[in-house]
Amino acid sequence: MTERFTKAAARNIFYGGSLFFFATFIALTALSHNYIVDTSTDKKTLTDAVVRGKHVWEKNACINCHTLLGEGAYFAPELGNVWLRYGGDKDPEGAVLALKTWMAAQPSGIEGRRQMPQFHLTDGEVEDLAAFLEWTSRINTQNWPPKLSG
Repeated sequence: MTERFTKAAARNIFYGGSLFFFATFIALTALSHNYIVDTSTDKKTLTDAVVRGKHVWEKNACINCHTLLGEGAYFAPELGNVWLRYGGDKDPEGAVLALKTWMAAQPSGIEGRRQMPQFHLTDGEVEDLAAFLEWTSRINTQNWPPKLSG
């Protein structure tokens, strides 16, 4: 056996390494996908109301001002944990009522404050949006955001 590094040896190392890292990439992708689908996301409680609430979120482009789980604009508060801030984990009906009342009172007209526009949502749309925000509050975000206030 020679001590030289041959072209065939280099080719074999390249192909073997490429195959190994490609297989590793596929395995990590599958593990990440399974974690998101099975562990991180609460798909068992994904109801029609949650889906309709997501459509309300998208139709009104809420993400243009708000963030949801860290994604979106930073003009308005983070809404991934708004359900908990409104006390929805202890009093769900009260949280929905508070959300309806707050959204109906917008814009507040307070000078010098950022204002949320009035979207004229129906009670059903606000309830669906609340269901969507409740569902997002149960996603395992691994302690994100770090403060309850968003």
